[in-house]
Amino acid sequence: MQDSFKREINYLRISVTDLCNLRCRYCMPEDGVEKFSHDRILSVEEIAEITSVCAELGVNKVRLTGGEPLVRKGIFDICREISKIPGIKELCITTNGLLLKQTASELKAAGVDRLNISIDTLKNQKYKELTRCKFSERPVDEIFEGIEAAKTAGFQNIKLNAVLIGGTNDDEINDFVALTEMEDYQIRFIELMPIGEAMNWEKSCFIPNETVLSKDSRLTKIGESGVATLYQVPGYKGCIGLISPVNHHFCSHCNRLRLTADGKLKACLHSRFETPVRGLHGEELKAAIAKQIAEKPENYDLGYDNPSSTLRNMNQIGG
Repeated sequence: MQDSFKREINYLRISVTDLCNLRCRYCMPEDGVEKFSHDRILSVEEIAEITSVCAELGVNKVRLTGGEPLVRKGIFDICREISKIPGIKELCITTNGLLLKQTASELKAAGVDRLNISIDTLKNQKYKELTRCKFSERPVDEIFEGIEAAKTAGFQNIKLNAVLIGGTNDDEINDFVALTEMEDYQIRFIELMPIGEAMNWEKSCFIPNETVLSKDSRLTKIGESGVATLYQVPGYKGCIGLISPVNHHFCSHCNRLRLTADGKLKACLHSRFETPVRGLHGEELKAAIAKQIAEKPENYDLGYDNPSSTLRNMNQIGG
């Protein structure tokens, strides 16, 4: 289905939970956020029903997010139900990877096609400081153990997402690039957005993705993949993807809808406008989704001086 600006809307991102086992500094306050009660969260059956109607309207790709989706009770049931919906061609999960070692095989068996791993630093101590991780002394090592488990389970083309933060991890850009020499990773650097906890951070934290290119002159543009512009060091197996929501808006070809864990549909990450769809069924549900698609805004001029208008933290939207 097309919106009013002729964009084909075929991608649904579902936040299956607002809960997370981390407290990333740009996402949550240190003491966490007010958690949704269990009865406010969409059930497995409700998620499947809403996704099925979205598929009838043209959605063919689904990504499960959170919070951290792997802490959601029933996550494998959710995956199984979505993977068998007619018209859904790809089911993906974005995860911090800390539970992947234990879950990779079952995720694959449940119909998950691809994985994105969020990892903003390759250094254990810095990771603990940035994410406020308190349950592991070597979280980065555990994430890569999970990635190996995912490869063993049959996952390919694994993407690693790193939010680029000035003064925090920009000194590791070359280390991330080095990971692509022998592994077929796509390392995706994502510009830090003025949203949620990061909204009032120092301007020096918000650096453009061109910083990556300035760190390694060997990086050569090889194409586009969704919202990422791809670069590669010649001869390396993997590649680098630059996603620039602040300095190079991609609203003109945004193909996404977002479903929050409490049953609200968002056509734009940064808009405060949401449509409640929980409790709707059949033609009423289809009409509500179609209306949200039709009213998807043309753009959102996100910038350091024009932060996001969303009323939610990122853990409640799923990015």
